[in-house]
Amino acid sequence: MGFGSSTVIWLLAIVVVIQSCLFTVSAKKIYIVRMKHHQKPISYSTHGGWYADHLQSLTSATPDSLLYTYEAAYHGFAVVLDPEEAESLRQSDSVLGVYEDTLYNLHTTRTPEFLGLEKELGLWAGHTPQELNQASQDVIVGVLDTGVWPESKSFNDADMPAVPSRWRGQCEVAADFDPKINCNKKLIGARFFSKGYNMASGGKELPSPRDHDGHGTHTASTAAGSYVANASLLGYAAGTARGMATDARVATYKVCWKTGCFGSDILAGMERAILDGVDVLSLSLGGESVPYYRDTIAIGAFAAMEKGIFISCSAGNSGPAKATLANVAPWIMTVGAGTLDRDFPAIATLGNGEKVSGVSLYSGKGMGEKLVGLIYNKGSNSSTNLCLAGSLDPTIVRGKVVLCDRGVSARVEKGAVVRDAGGVGMILANTAATGEELVADSHLLPAMAVGRKVGDILRKYVETDKNPTAVLGFGGTVLNVKPSPVVAAFSSRGPNMVTPQILKPDVIGPGVNILAAWSEAVGPTGLEQDTRKTKFNIVSGTSMSCPHISGLAALLKAAHPDWSPSAIKSALMTTAYTLDNTNSPLRDAADNSFANPWSHGSGHVDPRNALSPGLVYDIMPEEYIMFLCSLDYTVEHIQNIVKHPNVTCSRKFTDPSQLNYPSFSVRFGKSRVARYSREVTNVGAAMSIYQVTVQAPQNVVVTVKPSRLVFRNVGDKQRYTVTFVSKKGVNQLGRNAFGSISWKNAEHDVKSPVAFSWTHL
Repeated sequence: MGFGSSTVIWLLAIVVVIQSCLFTVSAKKIYIVRMKHHQKPISYSTHGGWYADHLQSLTSATPDSLLYTYEAAYHGFAVVLDPEEAESLRQSDSVLGVYEDTLYNLHTTRTPEFLGLEKELGLWAGHTPQELNQASQDVIVGVLDTGVWPESKSFNDADMPAVPSRWRGQCEVAADFDPKINCNKKLIGARFFSKGYNMASGGKELPSPRDHDGHGTHTASTAAGSYVANASLLGYAAGTARGMATDARVATYKVCWKTGCFGSDILAGMERAILDGVDVLSLSLGGESVPYYRDTIAIGAFAAMEKGIFISCSAGNSGPAKATLANVAPWIMTVGAGTLDRDFPAIATLGNGEKVSGVSLYSGKGMGEKLVGLIYNKGSNSSTNLCLAGSLDPTIVRGKVVLCDRGVSARVEKGAVVRDAGGVGMILANTAATGEELVADSHLLPAMAVGRKVGDILRKYVETDKNPTAVLGFGGTVLNVKPSPVVAAFSSRGPNMVTPQILKPDVIGPGVNILAAWSEAVGPTGLEQDTRKTKFNIVSGTSMSCPHISGLAALLKAAHPDWSPSAIKSALMTTAYTLDNTNSPLRDAADNSFANPWSHGSGHVDPRNALSPGLVYDIMPEEYIMFLCSLDYTVEHIQNIVKHPNVTCSRKFTDPSQLNYPSFSVRFGKSRVARYSREVTNVGAAMSIYQVTVQAPQNVVVTVKPSRLVFRNVGDKQRYTVTFVSKKGVNQLGRNAFGSISWKNAEHDVKSPVAFSWTHL
């Protein structure tokens, strides 16, 4: 039956009306507004009251439209407006800036031993491990993530003293969260922030600090979880689980929900954490790199840094592509990921007798020893090779092992697709995009992951053999794997595209196949059809490496309570190592090549040496302001980051590279010469003498003056100048090279990586 022309016109009119209504509803957005807080009239007792009245005088916003008022992390508020109302706010003399809210994403118990944190290892910079742990009882680690599963033994408070009296935080009541039962002297804070999420997505999640995702519990327990004996993921990685700072306190701030983490909620969480009194902030989340005055995390982190709070953030999981970093502000510790010396091997035996290796965390019933058919990219659907939902034909797949290409959909989801189509096993094969990196997963059916080279062998075998068959076997947990650490292929890489003059990431830490506590509200794969429950899970990502550094920073804070965040950061960077357990340079899992500072920064963190670094590169808040002023930002942009109303940029660096950073990023432009000064502070013994050692590429001459530094007293500061000269006669345009500058004596090697790039002929 067809439609007449008048009926069609009527239907089109209805569609237009509906679309118009939808547009009207969707036009409202969340904006974060930066106010000139010093202009508050004296008639207002609070900034919040002034903000609300000012907002209503310029817009039709209702009280419900005002989501958050910020004071500690930011001077302003988050509000729901339509674009016209936002523009009217921008025209106000009392408003510095109006910015759309941003959606950020999560960057998804061998580690303590791998890092040298065992109890038996004697003195640590003059402290026994017991003394250090006891001192860390006064350190509070704030974790912004998906919440917490408080029943986990990782948050056991046995033998812990009373909560520090300076703590101003709390645990919030919810339908599934009772502070009297769920919080204790270990888990001292649990809050949630969902106004941005609710407004942007019509959130239907229960408003609660409880973790229904697992990510937040995993990161919090990695940073500061208590000792838990007999921990494992369904038998894998069995042993004693523990965080980096086992006696530190934990405060969680749930800012991430099913659709992600909204900047307005993150800023509210950072605001509250600053006011509550945390010492360390850990954020395993991020978004696209943008100028700092538009980066919610960078803005909140600046305010935290001014309060003496150390901030650790994940670098992102967009590697091995270059220039993919998140969280690159110099006042943030940007953390990439490396592997452990632990593996979970799996073997595929082929019908031609060949055996190929991979990894797996499969823990169910095995396949036995009988070979079954192996298929790849077989069927009419164009997505068959990727094993996407709905792409596999059950009549072809039933009873067979399916070879699936990695990419597009989640790794464990592919296995679920194979299982639902009747497959009895899966081999997940890397492509060129993921190279040789192997990440183990707790699959729902017998399954293993293999690298690109093995994947190519399997693809050729299926293509050329008349009757390809395979059977999978699983080898459990293997320790002392060599080489390790290796830079994870997924770990985001430099160069830093916001400020190329600052080398990022800063360090790497353990981020592949990490065992830590998990939420019992979700299975280990996170899939809805995964009904298994486990108290611990093994997960990979820079999300996992970030809280390792957060916990180590808590230990350094306990050992050196007078150190600034930049001093702690410097200690972790300048003592990092760049040789693996075979005494070879760190390698890159993407292609097994040698890694460089764009992938590992200063190297892999070494907590034992970081406790006694010898020298530190300290940076005061006013120096970060001089750095911002050197970026050609407007004063208004800088005031969006810095809360002081009187920023004038009367003092600024001639070049952003002049910031007293513990690493160097040298960019040769029209000039072949770059000259930078640095200042180091003696935190080692009195009468310490250091000699400089330089490693440089053949096409660069490096001169350091003076070449010898003498420190008569603890706390003394010395400056040095380093001059980099690019040699004549060689066209280096577009090339990159790397080196290092080290200050050494018998006890210490204070090492700074150097990255060189050529941007002009």
